[in-house]
Amino acid sequence: MLDPPASRDRHAGSALAAAVLGFFVVTLDAVVVNVTLPTIRTELGGGVAGLQWVVDGYTLMFAALLLTAGSFSDRLGARRAFGVGLAVFVLASVACGLTPGLGALVAARFVQGAAAAAVMPASMALLREAYPEARVRGRAVAVWAMGGAVASSCGPVLGGALTQVDWRLIFFLNVPVGAVALVLLSRARRSVPRVVPFDVLGQVTAGIAMVALTFGVIEAGARSFGDPLVATALAVAVVAMAGFVLVQRRVAHPMVPPDLFRSRTVVITVVSGFAFMVGYYGLPFVVSLFLQQERGLTAVRTGTVFLPMMLIGLVLTPFSARLAERFGRRTLIVAGLVFMTVGLAAVAMLPASAPLWAFAALMVLVGLGGPTVSPPATAVLLDAVPLDQAGVASGVFNTSRQVGGALAVAVFGGLLAQPGAFLPGVRASLWIAAGVLAVTAVLALFLPTAKEIS
Repeated sequence: MLDPPASRDRHAGSALAAAVLGFFVVTLDAVVVNVTLPTIRTELGGGVAGLQWVVDGYTLMFAALLLTAGSFSDRLGARRAFGVGLAVFVLASVACGLTPGLGALVAARFVQGAAAAAVMPASMALLREAYPEARVRGRAVAVWAMGGAVASSCGPVLGGALTQVDWRLIFFLNVPVGAVALVLLSRARRSVPRVVPFDVLGQVTAGIAMVALTFGVIEAGARSFGDPLVATALAVAVVAMAGFVLVQRRVAHPMVPPDLFRSRTVVITVVSGFAFMVGYYGLPFVVSLFLQQERGLTAVRTGTVFLPMMLIGLVLTPFSARLAERFGRRTLIVAGLVFMTVGLAAVAMLPASAPLWAFAALMVLVGLGGPTVSPPATAVLLDAVPLDQAGVASGVFNTSRQVGGALAVAVFGGLLAQPGAFLPGVRASLWIAAGVLAVTAVLALFLPTAKEIS
């Protein structure tokens, strides 16, 4: 995958391998736990709300702290930030596996999510440091993306298989993987930290804003956006975010430099990350409920319908850098967004009684967005920012992705919950996702070409 000189650089190769494993475990733990919930409830007890927070506690801390973690990555150095985050993640995983009760499990999942937030932007910053040449870095990003693709594809299956033995094994799996990643990290080059004061007020306002926003969006999926608790959380998020923007304009060393958003490349890639997650997470959420509730499919049969969509991403992701080199990253990103738009619109127009193969075939178009949008958009973002801002730019990018996925589930869940309007809600959700992606595809036409960047 990488050019021969890069593959012979053991420092860069070790950084890449560590980043891949880090991306793998934080993605795996976002999806693997879902299939274990009935077993966890049988063994640990607790109600539905407690089980919900086993999943949402991880998501909340992961999404809420990405922005802060990206800033810390630049100031501490990507290697140190990645190592600390991964070490805490492994320890929290052990705590999850040894938990005596549901409350302790939820608490450990909160810590896991916070540690995952530290790992994610630091892993991207590691690639920015290890591969200074844009073309080779693009190929490294494609390899890195395989960590998330493999975890997303095998997570539910692996979780189900391990649960047949003991559900606690899904957390203990992180220990050997994390240990190998830390050994590899020790062989990577030392990062040069950005020696500037920490923006304490910016960290606080950003943390409050993202916690309130993520909590509000998660709860909106269960309650509705009109619920007083949800409305209060979202209002706090707006006020805190306004305070954060004001602070960033006035402090000498802002957590997120305002100049970052003066780059059209950064803005467009961030929007692309948001839109991608609206479609890529929104479609499985909506269609899986439809297939089980309206078509009477079991969870296993529903999973098989999604299998072609997931496999296409897994198969093509290793080749995304080669495709980008041949056709151009902008062309690939726009094509991927168009594929997703067409796929979502086509599924929305399918009759409810359409054969399952038709759903599976059309959803492959949405699956094509995985290798054609995410890796090249990540590479374009890393090319567009200076080395000392790679962490915070990655934090902003991944925050937009997490918010996009969570918001899609919340909004679409509200549409599906309308009395007597389940099928219209399914179609409306898919059309909304298609519309968001169509607008973003037009916006992506304004991304610079490789010649313009150089």
